[in-house]
Amino acid sequence: MSRKRRTVADEPFLVVRTSTADLGDGGVIAPHAHDWHQLIYVGSGLMTVRTAAGTWVAPPSWAVWVPAGTSHAIRFVGSSALRTCYLRPGWRDDLPRACGALAVSPLLRELILRTASVGMLDRRVPTEAAIAALIVGELGEAGPPPFVLPEPATAVAVHAARLITDDAPAAAGTAVLARAVGVGTRTLERRFQAETGLTVGRWRQQRMLLRGLEQVAAGTPIGAAAIAAGYGSPSAFIAAFRKAFGATPGHFFSAAPQRGRADPATSTT
Repeated sequence: MSRKRRTVADEPFLVVRTSTADLGDGGVIAPHAHDWHQLIYVGSGLMTVRTAAGTWVAPPSWAVWVPAGTSHAIRFVGSSALRTCYLRPGWRDDLPRACGALAVSPLLRELILRTASVGMLDRRVPTEAAIAALIVGELGEAGPPPFVLPEPATAVAVHAARLITDDAPAAAGTAVLARAVGVGTRTLERRFQAETGLTVGRWRQQRMLLRGLEQVAAGTPIGAAAIAAGYGSPSAFIAAFRKAFGATPGHFFSAAPQRGRADPATSTT
């Protein structure tokens, strides 16, 4: 299939649109929202999608779903081949209603890449309608736990999370962190648990492990990635990562498909 010319008359029948862009390490797309749902995927590199509800880190084996109207920002690590599918709201009533990450099966990966090569899917065209239906079907497939970092909601917990993320000295321990944000240790723990589902310590560990994953995606040697993640040795970092996510950090990039890049396009993802 190749890109087809579309006209204004085709607009009511289009159920999936796409955009493609190749971004370098450190690329950022500022907070924004779209009228259509989004399935955001990188065929290489790594992306971090941040919303008010949470932050998802996605290597090539993952994609992130963002419902229409949801403000989100994206940051890229390594050389990232961005491929986004936009799905028309109201077209199906079984589309996910909340942001989330999903494992990208070999079938879904091929569907995304094929759709990006076509540009848009028209429900009047049997083959295109079938591809669109298969994409929706793959959205509901369960996978391993995603790389998610739930975002706290209240000012105190948000401040604490920012100190942890920025590696501020106040984030050295939970008690010190609590004093820095002006609450008691137990109060901070309760708020973090209620708002993110994680203790302060578990949230910090998750953030640091994901930082290490970002370093691996950027091509950093595993020893340096381990240090960035707060571990004294590569083996300790790999063991903690495997325990949390079921595989080593390198696993999520060694299996990435080697494909030629699409022509760069201005992304509005």
